[in-house]
Amino acid sequence: MRNIILSILGVVIIIGALFGAKKIVDSKKRPKPRSSKVVKTVFVDTVQNTTIPIQIAANGNLTAKRRLELYAEVQGVFKGGAKLFKTGQKYQKGQSLIRIDASEYYATVQSAKSNLYNQVTAIMPDLRLDYPEIYQKWQAYLGSFDMDKATPQLPETTSEKEKYFITGRNIYTSYYNVKNLEQRLSKYSIRAPFSGVLTESLVTEGTLIRQGQKLGEYIDTSVYEMQVAIGKEYADLLRIGKSVALSNLNKTKSFKGTVTRINGSIDQATQTITAFIEIKDPLLKEGMYLEAYLDAKKEENAIQIDRSLLQEGDKIFIVRDSILDVINVNPVYFSDKKVVLKGVSDGDVIVNKPVPGAYAGMLVKIYQKKNSSESRASNANASRNIKQ
Repeated sequence: MRNIILSILGVVIIIGALFGAKKIVDSKKRPKPRSSKVVKTVFVDTVQNTTIPIQIAANGNLTAKRRLELYAEVQGVFKGGAKLFKTGQKYQKGQSLIRIDASEYYATVQSAKSNLYNQVTAIMPDLRLDYPEIYQKWQAYLGSFDMDKATPQLPETTSEKEKYFITGRNIYTSYYNVKNLEQRLSKYSIRAPFSGVLTESLVTEGTLIRQGQKLGEYIDTSVYEMQVAIGKEYADLLRIGKSVALSNLNKTKSFKGTVTRINGSIDQATQTITAFIEIKDPLLKEGMYLEAYLDAKKEENAIQIDRSLLQEGDKIFIVRDSILDVINVNPVYFSDKKVVLKGVSDGDVIVNKPVPGAYAGMLVKIYQKKNSSESRASNANASRNIKQ
């Protein structure tokens, strides 16, 4: 009997404990807090339509406008000069770039000149007797003949008899043979046609140079050109003589150029037209990579914003009574970072920085900078508090 009473009492205690625990848990339930509505702060600009100059961005590498590839037209041993024939060596106009040993060929030229001189001397007695009227000019020709200088031009014939007489003595044949040899002799020395620098050197002193062999490259460092490809839609806007702004990739240096040539045909594969920009600056080097900005046209009654602010290709956010709204716009030109828009009314307040999660109808607050007086007052209060 006692065991039965204890069992019933244990069951009652357990059931009472369960009910008590449930009552305690229910009493600790708190009402869910209401979430406060977050109002995002936005940066805005007030629209004022103006004339936006549209610039076409292009890029390319610089090349020297005047370039000379050096080739040998004769054969011989390369002789050293006042300056070493090395890459980076500078030359002034008229200075000798390359000298090839021409001692053997020079002797051949002198022999031919001596033969011509002897032929003219041989006809002088006949001219004095038969053609005394032309004797003096041929005598003067012999007087001007110098074996160490270029062969002077033969006197002009004034009559048919004189012409036949001179031709019959093979003087014209000998003269042009000498001039041909002299012309070839001049090719043993290559002189700089303009002031510049040697950019490639393929031979050294003592090298046996063969006919047709490439010797190096020489460029003018005062003027460079940059070739750029422009879309065909701007072909009618490009003009020779237009000024072009250029800069390096880091935007640390700027240069000025001029459009000097425009290709008359459009590339069928890329549908672009090639323009050449001339640049003069002592800081430039061949092969430098530059970016060019060509002034194409001016768009009236337009604004320019970041491309990241454009929504769905033709919409932007504006603020009306602290609420975001979306309006349609007309994009007229895209650059890599900016877009030129039309169709935005003057006085509209547009968002000028992207707002994460923005949507039409969103409640926002416009960011306002503190004026200078408020800023000074707050700074003064802060300094007093620090002193205290």
